[in-house]
Amino acid sequence: MKTVAILDYGMSNLRSVNQAFSHVAERDWQVIVSNEAQTILHADKVVFPGQGAIGNCMALLKQTGLSDIIRQALQEKPFLGLCLGLQTLLSHSEENGGVDGFGAIAGNVKLFPDPLLDPVTGERQKVPHMGWNQVKQVTDHPLWANIPDNSRFYFVHSYYVEPTEPNVTTGATTYGNITFTSAIAKDNLCAVQFHPEKSQHTGLQLLRNFLAL
Repeated sequence: MKTVAILDYGMSNLRSVNQAFSHVAERDWQVIVSNEAQTILHADKVVFPGQGAIGNCMALLKQTGLSDIIRQALQEKPFLGLCLGLQTLLSHSEENGGVDGFGAIAGNVKLFPDPLLDPVTGERQKVPHMGWNQVKQVTDHPLWANIPDNSRFYFVHSYYVEPTEPNVTTGATTYGNITFTSAIAKDNLCAVQFHPEKSQHTGLQLLRNFLAL
């Protein structure tokens, strides 16, 4: 039986991610939530969920030894990062006074500007960006199979990623006067800024597509 390992590092919405993957997994998939190195490295696919501040996240990963496991998995496994799990994959984040990420994707994580204004109405937009928003499919990637372009997904974040390499962007979203990368794909690596596990049918389809990659 094939396995997909969801990383447990003490700081994530593991229950909802586990439930979502368990819902879409076929009978030949086993979904495992784990912080055990061997379990993660022997899994067929790895999922890195996340929410909260990147400083605490990277510190916990280092304390638990999972940072080295993640670096190895990024080289070897089909890998999906969710929300903060995307932001940690960039080179550097402005959050918490500046925190280095894994550098799997060259680029930076930036705070939404203040004020953030709607370009049409001039109204001030709230930060964090919270709620449903559209994702424009920038490239034709298998992650988008059976998902209509400009489908809505659920977001909760104050920081957004700005990759150095534009060709890694497979999905983009506009909030206020900022259009940011909301999904990336590079080799064995996929990651999204939104929460598929909270995005109803479209989110479940994206998780299903990841298992099918």
